[in-house]
Amino acid sequence: MSIEFIGMIQSQKTSEIHLPQGPVVDPDYVRRFAQAHEQAGFDRILVPHHSTGPDAALTVSHAAAATERIGFMLAHRPGFVAPTLAARQFATLDQYSGGRLAVHYISGGSDSEQRRDGDYLDHDQRYARTDEYLGILRRLWTSDAPFDHHGDHYRFDAGFSEVKPRQRDAAGRPHVPVYFGGASDAALPVAGRHADVYALWGESLDQVRELTSRVRAEAAAHGREVRFSVSFRPILAATEDAAWARAERILEETRRLRVVQGFSKGGPQQSVGARRLLAAAEKGTRVDKRLWTAIAQETGGRSNTTALVGTPQQVAEAFLDYYDLGVTTFLIRGFDPLEDATDYGRELLPITRALVAQRDAQRVAHRKAA
Repeated sequence: MSIEFIGMIQSQKTSEIHLPQGPVVDPDYVRRFAQAHEQAGFDRILVPHHSTGPDAALTVSHAAAATERIGFMLAHRPGFVAPTLAARQFATLDQYSGGRLAVHYISGGSDSEQRRDGDYLDHDQRYARTDEYLGILRRLWTSDAPFDHHGDHYRFDAGFSEVKPRQRDAAGRPHVPVYFGGASDAALPVAGRHADVYALWGESLDQVRELTSRVRAEAAAHGREVRFSVSFRPILAATEDAAWARAERILEETRRLRVVQGFSKGGPQQSVGARRLLAAAEKGTRVDKRLWTAIAQETGGRSNTTALVGTPQQVAEAFLDYYDLGVTTFLIRGFDPLEDATDYGRELLPITRALVAQRDAQRVAHRKAA
C-alpha cells in the first residue's frame, strides 16, 4: 500500500519558535518553500487557513505555478463561500494546476474564530452545514444539467458548473479529493459520508486505533472505505540523545516567545481533536515509543503540536507503527519550517518508504504461505 507525505507551507516564516518574519505575503519565500518540499520528495503541501491570514487558494495558485509535480491540499472552511462558487473555484484551480489539488474541509473548532468572519453557528450546526456543502459540491461536479437545491443551510435555483475538476474518482466521475478532520460525535458521520482521507492530529497509538475504528464503521454504513492521515512535528538529530536535547530547546524557546507575545499557558479549545491531544499529554510528555506532547501541553493542543523525537531511523519506525494501524498519510512539518522540510527529504522520507515496502512484502509473503 502506498504512503503519502504531506508538508505545510505558509506565506511567511513563522512557528512556535520563530516570530513572524518578513511581509505577511512573501512570494519569494512561498516559492522557495514549495520548491523545497518538491525537491525533498513530499507528495503534497498543505496551505492552511486562518481567519486573519492570507487567502489560501491564492497561495496555492502561486505555489503551483512555481512547481511541477507536487500536489496541494487547500485548507477550506465551509460557510464563507457559497458552495456553487466554491465548486467552480476548486474545479478551476484543479484544472490550472494539472490535477494537483485536494481540499481539507475544516468545519471550525472555535466559536470566537468563526465569528471573526461573521459565522455564528454553533459547533454541531457547523458540521451539519459541512455535510450539506460537500453533497452540493459533489453534485455540481458530476451533474450534466442545472439543478435546484433547497436545504437547511443553502438554497439556489439552476445551480451548475461548466468547469469540472480534472481529476476523477474511482468510478470515473469528476472529483477533487476530500480530506476531512473532526473527532466529535457531530463530525464522524460527516466523515463517513464524504471523506476520502480522514485526518487526525498526532495522537497516541491507542487513540488512533480507537478513532479510526469508529470512522471505518461510519464509512462502512455507506458502503465506503476511508484512508487515514496523522500529523506530527518530527524532531530529528543524529543520535537519540541529541534529538531529545533539541526537543527541550524547542520547548524552552516556545515558552520564551509565548511570554514575549503575552500568551498565557494555553487552555483547551472547543475542538475535540485538541482535547484528545491534551488527553494524550495527561499520560506524560513522552507517550508510546517517542511521541512527545510537551508543546501541546504548553499551547493547549492548538494545531498539530505533538512530535516524534529521535533519529530518522527511529522516527521512521514510529511511523511504521501507525502504518500498521492503517495510516497511509503523514502530515509532517518542523519547528524550523523550511529547513526541516529539506532535512526530512534526506533520510526520513526515504527510510520510511523503504520500511513500508518491506512491510508490504512481508504481508504478501505471509498471505502466499497461508
